[in-house]
Parts: sequence; C-alpha cells; structure tokens
Amino acid sequence: MSAPAHQSWDFWVDRGGTFTDVIGRDPQGRLHARKVLSENPGAYRDAAVHGIRLHLGLASGAPIPAGAVGEVRMGTTVATNALLERKGERTALITTKGFRDALAIGHQARRDIFARRVVKPELLYARVEEIDERVRADGTVESPLDEAALRATLESLKADGFRSLAIVFLHSWKHPAHEAAAAAMARGMGFAQVSASHEVGPLIKLVGRGDTTVVDAYLSPVLRRYVAQVEEELDVTRTGARVMFMTSAGGLTAASLFQGRDAILSGPAGGVVALARTGAEASFGRVIGFDMGGTSTDVAHYAGAFERAFDTQVAGVRLRAPMMRIHTVAAGGGSIIRWDGARLRVGPESAGADPGPRAYRRGGPLTVTDANVMTGKILPERFPRIFGPRGDQPLDADAVREGFAALAREIGDGREPAAIADGCIEIAVAHMAEAIKTISVARGYDVSRYALNCFGGAGGQHACRVADALGMTTVLIHPLSSLLSAYGMGLADLRALRSEGLEAPCDAAGLAALDVLADRLAREARAALAAQGVADEAIEIRRRAHVRYAGSDASLDLDLPVADAQDMRARFEKLHASRFGFVDADRPLVIEA
Repeated sequence: MSAPAHQSWDFWVDRGGTFTDVIGRDPQGRLHARKVLSENPGAYRDAAVHGIRLHLGLASGAPIPAGAVGEVRMGTTVATNALLERKGERTALITTKGFRDALAIGHQARRDIFARRVVKPELLYARVEEIDERVRADGTVESPLDEAALRATLESLKADGFRSLAIVFLHSWKHPAHEAAAAAMARGMGFAQVSASHEVGPLIKLVGRGDTTVVDAYLSPVLRRYVAQVEEELDVTRTGARVMFMTSAGGLTAASLFQGRDAILSGPAGGVVALARTGAEASFGRVIGFDMGGTSTDVAHYAGAFERAFDTQVAGVRLRAPMMRIHTVAAGGGSIIRWDGARLRVGPESAGADPGPRAYRRGGPLTVTDANVMTGKILPERFPRIFGPRGDQPLDADAVREGFAALAREIGDGREPAAIADGCIEIAVAHMAEAIKTISVARGYDVSRYALNCFGGAGGQHACRVADALGMTTVLIHPLSSLLSAYGMGLADLRALRSEGLEAPCDAAGLAALDVLADRLAREARAALAAQGVADEAIEIRRRAHVRYAGSDASLDLDLPVADAQDMRARFEKLHASRFGFVDADRPLVIEA
C-alpha cells in the first residue's frame, strides 16, 4: 500500500491476547512491521506505544517527538478481556418497577438442556433498582415517572460508590421520554457513566436491549481509561497524534467516541476488513477468513458484502449491536496441551503472552506452538529473538523436546514425542475446521468454492491442513498475513452506524415509514462523520432493513431501496430459501428495524 510522502509516521495496531502487531507507514509511504508481546511486566507500560517507539528508534519510555506521529489506528482486546474476566466497572441497573429480574431471567435458554446443575452466567450489574414508571407499547403513560423516588435512589447509589449506571425502561426504544429524563437527572448528579437504552440501541426486545446497555455501562469506563493511557503515552496534546479505534462493526471512529458496546470485536473486525480487501486484490470474490492467533482462532465469511450480526452472545452476555459476523474458537498457538488420564486435550485454556508456550523461556506449559516446534514446522532460527529475561533470545527447542518426552512417558502407550505433537495439531485443526463449517456449510454456502485467506501469527502453520479438512483447494497468504488484522486498520474507512427499531408491516405504509426513518438515520450518520472531519462529498450512505416473518425471531438484512412491498417480499423469500431451505408464502412480513 503506497501513500503520498508526508513528514510523520502513521501506525496501524492490533492488540491481541498474546502479541500486539504494529505496522508503521514511514514518511515515504513504506510499510514496516513489528510484533511485541502484549504483556511484558517491567519492560513497558503499553504494548502498542512500545511498538510505535521501536519503529521510531526510541528507547522504552522516551518522549515521542512532536509531529513524528500523524495517525494511530487501533483495534484492542481490552474490552473483550474485561468482559471475559468480569473486570469492568461496578455498575448499577435502573429499570421499570416489576422488572428487576428480567435480565437475570433472560430468555430462559439453557446451554445444556440435560444438565442437572445449571450454572448461570454471572450478571454484570452489581445492584438493581426499580423505579415507579410505566409506558405502554402504544405510548400511553400508565404510571408517570416518580422523580422524587428516582432522585433518592440515585443519591443512595452514589453514596454506595456507584459511578456507572445502566437505565433500561420498558418500551423506551419507541417512547424514551421517561428514560431520557432519568438519564439527564443522573448526569446532572455527577455519575461518570450513564448508559440509557434508547441512546445505546433503540431496538425492540427488553432483554437484548437491556443487556447491551449494561455492557456499555460496564465497559465504557474501562475503555476510557485505556484510551486516556494511550493518549497520555503518545502525549497527543504535544505531539499532535490523532488516535482512532476500530469498532466491532468494522469501521473506525474517533477515540472520544469509542464506547463499550462497540468494542467487543475491535481487533478481529480489522481482520475481516483486511480479508475482504486483500481477497479482492487477488481476484477472489468469495473468501473464508482464517485468523489464528496466540489465544484464539477467528473465522469469517465474505462473498461481496460484510456480514454483520445484530443479535449475538459473547461471554454469556446477549448483545443487540452491529458487529462483524465472526465465529471464535479457543484454539490458538497458545492453546494448552494436556493429558487428562484418558485422552489428549488441546485448549480451551491458553498460555497467553505470560508465561506463554514452553518455548518462550518462561516456564510455560506445552502448547500448539510447541507442537509445531517439535514437528519442525516452526524453526527457532527464523522466529523473532524476543524471549528470555532481556527479550533477545530465540525459542527454546530443547525445553520443548523435554516437555513432549515427559508427556510421552505420562501417556505411556509407546508413541514417539513427535507423533504426540502431530496428534495435538490434528486436534486443533479439527476444532478450527468445525468453526469454519459453522459460518459456511451450516448457513448454506459451499465452502469448497471459496479461497481460504490465512492470517494471524499461527495461521500459516495450519492453513493447508484446515483447507484439506474442508475440501478447499485455494489458500491465500498475503505478505503481511502475520499482521493482517493490523493491516486491516489501515484499509478501513471511518464509519458511523445508526440503527433503530420500526416494527411495521411490509406494505405501502410500512415502506413509507421505513423511508422516513432511514432518511433521519442517514442524516445523523452523516453529521457524525462530518464532525470527525470527513468531507461531505466523500461520504457514502448505505441503507439496510431487517425483515422477518410475523411471529418469528429470525430477521434477514435486505439492501434498500426496494421498488415496492412485492419486491421486498421476493428478495426476502429468495434469501430465506437460501438460508433456511423454505419459504412461507402465506405469512406476512414485518420490517423490524
């Protein structure tokens, strides 16, 4: 990728669980790539800024010269890790009287229907308070908002140390007056984070909208602290660096607008952008992305348009927010290998960056990376010398051989250590092939007609075996494949997504209401981009409608505009037949959002 000459460097960063990838574009437009460990206690505070300093030839902790850094585009796992580890901000939920348990009950879905001991996911909010207010679905006020009781509740929460609030009232996606008044009061009282559901995601369904709002309140303060840390390390006021972050929906946004609900798939979304763009450059219109990193493997499907999901579940939490459709499995280079007394297991636990795999010289466990060292697929002399106490030693192949020899003795069936290592790789490949089937074959796509776009630090070690397992004949490996998610940050556009529920029948009146709503959302999105410095003539507006059969939950995305209701139905039924294998000609359609 070339760029006009300028005086400063631009950086594209993907902060992963094990490695942080940093691509720098120098003033002459040349690209330079580096990988640093995401966690290296005592060596540096932030891996991304450490990588930037290395590109600029600066010592760890040295001040960055003014004007040296132009633009920094980042994807980060900070929010994802906080959600997985339940290390977000202590959050209180305020909801309509009588619905305090609605989010805890959820959809009453059980992951294992036959489990005798059901373990429910831990709730993100630490306390829930009910407020006497009620608006019916048609907008009729059944109970006005009790502002005196609300103020007393907020004062009690503040006295108990809560600084982050999620406000979720019944039917507020369509009738937000009570919720807006409650949010204004909370902000006026000094709460640092107030997430109101009609602002976070004005979509029907209390549980999904409520969970998304709680996630936003829970994670946004964590993100703000991380953004502040990066900006402090870069000293943006003095250096003039502009910092932008990748959202889960696959677009860039200014650091000041980066919110918790947008950050769950921040890093992997850059990979989806890159797999699509690099696939198109290589003349492949249908691409399966295979991103194998140190901690997990992300897979995605692309056939001419980015696929986004609006109803997802991450770490036991339901979300209704636009995200790239990415399927993740706990199979990465750092997946831990162990013998449980009856069989070999690979993952889901990961050695991460600290201590990392056995070969990293920190006394870590055997992992998939070590299996590749053992079988000769990773050559220590070709691997970066970034290990050991001073970060300057190669991989430790002797420790790997000793580890697999010990594992062979533990198993005791006569197999050679190298054969055991190869079997572990086979187990990991099976996990990853199944993940690809989930986003392709299970959704009606013939995966054998696709190219497998392989990227991530561990992808090249396994891509051919994964392709063989799926009957795929083409594997694409970009020159920057090991850092392709970071490269995707540089290829991505600034985006602003706006969505809102409609719940209208698919008829002339419903389509007219849809046009009015789409026009308003387009104006809001255009204004958001203009505020970030995008010229009006450079803005492209795309509109999509979420349509479903009346009485069903499965909505499908249709591009707008449509000619009329019959055209919308014909497009919907064609897509429904492809996805689910049938159509219901007698059932009416609903324009959901």
